[in-house]
Amino acid sequence: MFGLGTGELVLIGAIIFLLFGAKKLPALGGALAKSIKNFQEGMKGGGAGGDSAISEDKDKKES
Repeated sequence: MFGLGTGELVLIGAIIFLLFGAKKLPALGGALAKSIKNFQEGMKGGGAGGDSAISEDKDKKES
């Protein structure tokens, strides 16, 4: 994963733990997971009206 070894990932995890603390990590992880899920849905085209929003913008430009 991005050329990082186990040692580097553990170090990054420890730094994140020190910065955010034990109480905020579950909320941070949940927000990250939700963001990744929304991004993947958006890439698949299953987002909230992505194509219709684009066509509406084109209609506004033509007027």
